[in-house]
Amino acid sequence: MASIRRNKSKEKLQNGEIVTVISGLQSSDIIDFLGPIGFDAAWIECEHGSVDWDALGDMTRACDLWEMASITRVNSNDPGLITRTLDRGSMGIVVPHVNSKEAAERAAQSTKYAPLGYRGMFGGRQSFGVSDYFHKANDQTMVVVLLEEIEALANLDEIIKVPDIDVFFVAPSDLSQTMGHIGDAGHPDVLKAIDESIAKITGAGKVAGTLVNDANMEAYVQKGVQFLMTSWNSWVSQGATEFVNKASRTKK
Repeated sequence: MASIRRNKSKEKLQNGEIVTVISGLQSSDIIDFLGPIGFDAAWIECEHGSVDWDALGDMTRACDLWEMASITRVNSNDPGLITRTLDRGSMGIVVPHVNSKEAAERAAQSTKYAPLGYRGMFGGRQSFGVSDYFHKANDQTMVVVLLEEIEALANLDEIIKVPDIDVFFVAPSDLSQTMGHIGDAGHPDVLKAIDESIAKITGAGKVAGTLVNDANMEAYVQKGVQFLMTSWNSWVSQGATEFVNKASRTKK
């Protein structure tokens, strides 16, 4: 009889360690390409982009192959949608636009079986061959809530009191939009709001996450961020631009 698959990323967070999360993934082939590099988790994007239910199943299987936690962003805080996403093999759920304590409770409870929540009683792919899946799944399933609007930061004191949430993720881009600085996630007011939120999250003994890049990753680690999400697309763009520019400067 098979044992339940361990969510090593969740274990690392619980041990106070850093988790690296790669995003910008649109197929299982890309996950297989990046898998050997050693990222802890893959952020599968189902709020934006082209990933459908069939692709999601293949992508979560690719994550399992490389022992990466498959963490999928759904497009709404809907119990049925969250349940089906987990049934397709996701090891975690990212819930967008969590602006209140009630929304955070809904996200957490939709992702957990009783007695912690009300996830629909169907195990899906991760349960195959696991006789005690319903009793152990809650321990391995991650819940990430996105704090991406100024309203969420105003209610942060109450949101971070909600149990069974693994990561409170401060999202710069949407936050900048609601603060009146659309397209400018690096605006001083936005950065200040992010820093204050991270301090509040970590001060409460909770796990903070945010979007990082090569330039600011170390600074955010120093601020206590454990869940570091980045996109591989920027590395490709940078390398490709340098190649094209070098070729244009090279004389025959």
